[in-house]
Amino acid sequence: MERGLKESGKAWWRGAVIYQIYPRSFQDSNNDGIGDLKGIRSRLDYIADLGVDGVWISPFFTSPMKDFGYDVADYRDVDPIFGTLKDFDALLAAAHRRNLKIIIDQVYSHTSDQHAWFAQSRANRSNDKADWYVWADPKPDGSLPNNWQSVFTGPAWTWDARREQYYLHNFLPEQPDLNLHHPAVQQALLDVAKFWLMRGVDGFRLDAINHGMHDPELRDNPVAEPPLFNRSRPYLMQDHLHSMNHPNMSALLERIRALTDTFGDIFTLAEVGSGRALPIQKAYTADAKRLNSAYGFEFLGPTEPTAANIRRVLGNWSGTAGEGWPSWAFSNHDAPRVATRWLQQLDAARRTKLLALLQVALRGNALIYQGEELGLPQAEIPFDRIQDPEAKSNWPQTLGRDGARTPMPWQRHETGAGFSHAEPWLPMPEAHRRLAVDGQLGDPESTLHFFRRAIGLRNSSAALSRGALQFLDAGELLAFVRQDGGQRALCVFNLTAEPAQWTPPQATVERHLGLGCAVPEGRCPTLLPPFSGFVGTVEDCGLPSPSPSTG
Repeated sequence: MERGLKESGKAWWRGAVIYQIYPRSFQDSNNDGIGDLKGIRSRLDYIADLGVDGVWISPFFTSPMKDFGYDVADYRDVDPIFGTLKDFDALLAAAHRRNLKIIIDQVYSHTSDQHAWFAQSRANRSNDKADWYVWADPKPDGSLPNNWQSVFTGPAWTWDARREQYYLHNFLPEQPDLNLHHPAVQQALLDVAKFWLMRGVDGFRLDAINHGMHDPELRDNPVAEPPLFNRSRPYLMQDHLHSMNHPNMSALLERIRALTDTFGDIFTLAEVGSGRALPIQKAYTADAKRLNSAYGFEFLGPTEPTAANIRRVLGNWSGTAGEGWPSWAFSNHDAPRVATRWLQQLDAARRTKLLALLQVALRGNALIYQGEELGLPQAEIPFDRIQDPEAKSNWPQTLGRDGARTPMPWQRHETGAGFSHAEPWLPMPEAHRRLAVDGQLGDPESTLHFFRRAIGLRNSSAALSRGALQFLDAGELLAFVRQDGGQRALCVFNLTAEPAQWTPPQATVERHLGLGCAVPEGRCPTLLPPFSGFVGTVEDCGLPSPSPSTG
């Protein structure tokens, strides 16, 4: 079979289920309390048994770890705490033997201040890399070049005495922003991408890519309108009109796509999490010449998953000509875990299973974060154990990201819950131990086994994995049809606290997975109790066909 293609001839990534690994916290192989590449390799059978198509690995590159790998000091090497390039190559080969794709993070908007490029750039204003970063003179009174604020805390500018200028950093001062307008910088990053493509990676997630290009005129950002309710930091008080989302970014993405296309069916995914996210996601994935997919924080915030909210978000991706393909995450390393954010009126297992069933039914790629399949709740980290720089800067208004980054629990009664025999870099909550993999593997009714069944159902159906979507008129229920060719699936959810009676389409059910509802033999359920769901493949009988615009 041609590399990267499914049997149907569709791209492997379209409709894929991708498992995200935060390498510090997945599996420690050398007992230093930090996960590593050999640890990931040792758990590939577990990942393959989930039924996922690929693995996205968060940064493992050389870094001083001010932002735990998202401050890259060498794009072409592995940080010693994670292993070596040889370890990565072995991991990649082992994953491919199991038919798992490997997607890696690429952080192009900024580097570490320890990167050799920045060391040269800050030395003076006349060297070859003097303009590789965003430098600006002070105003006549010595004040900042403009009002831009960093995501984490305070102004987005830091003074550098060697240059007698300010440099821009959208995140930490230790993360200076690259000048992606500069052709030489673009070429250097394309060379980085080629380095990893030559090693055999199957895709890239482009971190915070909409932060990558600024307004060269350095115009002030306007005040956020309407005023934001969350004023925990200055960044949230601005409309980031000029500090990000510059339209020239699309041309760079076209260069990236042209490169990846020369290596076959490579998956490219943009993270677009703030600043008019939807139109930027659409622009970055337009016309089959930019990136393949994009995701944001539509399902990573506190807004509950009501039928109306889900219809609104999915309706933004109707499949019109030239539109990209969406991806959806309910949890990741930057957001509180979904088991703590949503549906707290339900018991933990029911809540997690319902959300798993919902996610595999959505049109788009499903991004599953490590531990999500176990139903892990957000961990509470005491202040003296916090590692996250965002939390340290904004405590106690934000609790930070550490609670979603704690170690994976593998064996409930083992030292370190099977993650490490050393003290882990973040504490292992007792609540997570109780949800360890070994206990759930032995329980066929566990959250883990439900995840496997849900992913298996999606994998068995072209309609569920990559089909078009048509919403049904079902009152307060969320109901829709998925279709690919002659294959169809019916999905219906009651996300309210009240039971709902409905008249389903006259369709014969083939394979299905339900939660909390009775499914008559060969028929669709007619009563949806509170917080219940049904997803089933069905015969082509009485169901409306999604129009071409919903593909």
